[in-house]
Amino acid sequence: MKRLILCLSAYFTLAISYNLVIANETNAANEAAKVEHYTETLYDQLDFGSYARLSYKVFSKAMMGYMNLRAAGKLSGDKEIITICDLSLSSTFDRLWTIDLAAKKVLFNTYVAHGQGTGEELATSFSNIENSHKSSLGFYVTGDTYQGDHGLSLRLQGMDKGFNDAAFKRDIVVHGADYVSDKFICQNDRLGRSWGCPAIPMDMTGPIINTIKEGTCLFIYYPEPKYLSQAYWLNKRIAYLPDYQLYGDMKPVEMSRPPFRRIEHYHNGQPDSVKRVQEGKL
Repeated sequence: MKRLILCLSAYFTLAISYNLVIANETNAANEAAKVEHYTETLYDQLDFGSYARLSYKVFSKAMMGYMNLRAAGKLSGDKEIITICDLSLSSTFDRLWTIDLAAKKVLFNTYVAHGQGTGEELATSFSNIENSHKSSLGFYVTGDTYQGDHGLSLRLQGMDKGFNDAAFKRDIVVHGADYVSDKFICQNDRLGRSWGCPAIPMDMTGPIINTIKEGTCLFIYYPEPKYLSQAYWLNKRIAYLPDYQLYGDMKPVEMSRPPFRRIEHYHNGQPDSVKRVQEGKL
């Protein structure tokens, strides 16, 4: 009799544990579906204007970290802005987007450089090590500005331990550079490269830095398996969804980059600059 009671107790304990596991898995699946639907709807309602359209896959990952950082109080409460650098694209593409999430509007879309050690035209290798001259993947929180060797510059705090948390020590900052330009691409068939900083065009430095400074999120993306599977802010469970007054039940549509023509300008027989014009807008 005693053995029977012990067996029954063990059975009911296992049954309750099993039901709890199933319930937790169901709740997690429901929460994941809710987050996915929210992100899809927000993406579909973003106004890209005449800018290239950011990949939904990259946007969804950026939003995971953004929402987690915001829930953790790591971001400014005054700005609902995210900047996304998609380093899976060629450096000759406009692969930086700055988005005002509250207004659901893309503010900037332009070039961004990767590090000398990260690759030539294409980014292939990343590091968190000082003097590697490589870009570091992950989420950053923007800090204050200062006048450095490249003029107006923006400090960054890397938030992903083991992937970019040495950024401040490495002096990884947002700054402008002459090598981030149409002219450099025309002469070299690729964008110029930094020592690991996400460098941007000189004429965009002031507008971009003054928009994203002091507590906004910057995300540097590349489909690196170790980062995607281990990064804390990317994989943390979402605590809440920001209220951006979304409407409808729409799904995103992947769109390729609009085709551009290169119009080259020559001086003394040498390429001097290049203008990139979207097809049909000449």
